Amino acid sequence: MKKQISRILATAILSASLFMTSCSDDENNSNKSTFVLDRENLKGEINDGTVTLESGTYKLTGKLIVKETAKLVIKPGVIIEATDATTDGLVRYIAIAQGGEIDVQGTASNPVIMTSSVKQPGGWGGLVICGKAPINKGLTASAEVSELTYGGAISNDNSGSIRYLRLEYTGYAYNSEKEFNGLSLFGVGSGTLIEYVQSYEGSDDAFEWFGGTVNAKYLVAFNGSNSVGDDIFDWTEGWTGTGEYWYGKRTNAGNRGIEADNNSNNHTATPISNPTLRNITLIGNGDTGSEPQAIKLRVGTNVNFDNLVLSNWKTGFDIQHNESLAFVTAGSLKATNVRFDNVTTKSKGTNTTSEAIDVTSVYTENANATGAGNGTGIPTWATGWTRGL
Repeated sequence: MKKQISRILATAILSASLFMTSCSDDENNSNKSTFVLDRENLKGEINDGTVTLESGTYKLTGKLIVKETAKLVIKPGVIIEATDATTDGLVRYIAIAQGGEIDVQGTASNPVIMTSSVKQPGGWGGLVICGKAPINKGLTASAEVSELTYGGAISNDNSGSIRYLRLEYTGYAYNSEKEFNGLSLFGVGSGTLIEYVQSYEGSDDAFEWFGGTVNAKYLVAFNGSNSVGDDIFDWTEGWTGTGEYWYGKRTNAGNRGIEADNNSNNHTATPISNPTLRNITLIGNGDTGSEPQAIKLRVGTNVNFDNLVLSNWKTGFDIQHNESLAFVTAGSLKATNVRFDNVTTKSKGTNTTSEAIDVTSVYTENANATGAGNGTGIPTWATGWTRGL
């Protein structure tokens, strides 16, 4: 009887093992992609399955689009290097379409790096993510630098996960009105994880949100090149996420630390841009540049800041247009625990008819504010995986 029971148990265990192996094989097969991965010629459309960049360097030779249901996984330490676009005229960038996913698995000791063989700002496009979260430009719209659809009604839409990523020399320009940012977030939902990302020497904005609900923590930007000319952080079209621990620094004649809009064509379009931002340090280069303002808020945006360090700017807060000014008056647009360091004018306001308005009520000061974690100094969480600071 004991032998018979043992044989029955052994048969059951073997059957279960074969079933699990079969399921595992089916799962692996279901994740296979028809995309042909070429380390020396990375471009094209990933239309299905999962493509994994395992190690070493991959040459980006054109646009790489991750389409709906597909996924791009990038392992720690991988380098994606865009080749010189002047050789063939093809714009190099990476874009995640609606329903696609990216999974950047960098670590503090081994970040993922997306860079260019041309070691100067504008050497390649950048990373573009298009989600299905709400925007105020319409139910959906077409992204300016990829022509992919973005926007929708799924607030918690998930476009994947990004941790420990460094974006270098981004900002390729089609023309003076159309150029890439470092990381462009078009209608990205709150189900997406974005943490520990640096933009290094990008020629346009380092980070820009076009609506959406995505949250972003531990962001770093450094601009030092004379050819870098725009803002560090930028939002528009109804972004309503949160941001925590941002450290932005420029030593050149670029523009603002933050430029923020609601909708330039309709200042009251909904959803209203209204992020919540905590623990932010913005460092400028004094009075140099065409718009040396730490923070410019305009065309109807709202925002709530807390624990903010502004250092070395001509102007701290510059608030424009009646709709944004109304939020100041109502007390919803505000900045608490602000430390000014070498800021010539702490605040200025201008209404829609260009009349000066007192907006000193927008901020309350705290000389002990720590900003991104270390006042004007480099925060400990930004050491090791970033460069240029």
